[in-house]
Amino acid sequence: MTRSRVPWTLFLAAALLAPAAALADGGASLPRPSSRQALTPEQEAVELYNDGNSYRDKAASLEKEAASETDAKKKEKLEKKAFERHEGSIKKFAAATEKDPRLFQAWGNLGYAYRKTGKYAEALQAYDRALEIQPGYTPAIEYRGEAYLGLNRLDDVQNSYMTLFSSDRARADELAAAIDQWIQKKKAEPGAVDPAALDRFAAWAAERKQLASQTSALTLPQPPRW
Repeated sequence: MTRSRVPWTLFLAAALLAPAAALADGGASLPRPSSRQALTPEQEAVELYNDGNSYRDKAASLEKEAASETDAKKKEKLEKKAFERHEGSIKKFAAATEKDPRLFQAWGNLGYAYRKTGKYAEALQAYDRALEIQPGYTPAIEYRGEAYLGLNRLDDVQNSYMTLFSSDRARADELAAAIDQWIQKKKAEPGAVDPAALDRFAAWAAERKQLASQTSALTLPQPPRW
């Protein structure tokens, strides 16, 4: 007696209701298919997506370990391993999007992995694709904002923050933290950033931080947990 195939719509519904594992991690893993029969392309995409999440989570663990490592050689080794895990996740997430081009979580995490490996143009394309499919997908909005930071596209960073501020305050706070780190880094090493533009951006960030602290006690609508 064979087991019946579980309809894909059930997996998708469960995915949209599943809580996010952690804000900094992107998207939560999706329910794995339980059927022993041949998987549909959509179910294969879920398997690949979850495998990519495993790579991503390991990379995050290695990055955290590297951040606290004081030995330069050990730190470099840990960072290299983390980079390799991100590259592995790119392969998994990309394969997932090939199996199911509508799996917006895979597009979002693909953008995350591209950004972590310094491939900002590819990251933006992946984030844009995720948001074409699911316009309210706030993880992609936040991570795209961080990609804009990497490209010094400050107007786009501001727009990303304002979108999140009105729709997902937790994600807005996450982007604000990344903005603070970027500002401190650029004040020490401006690079190609115009000093006047940096000062204006820093002033804007300070104003937004103050406003956020004043409104933190307000009850805001809760966004979907992806």
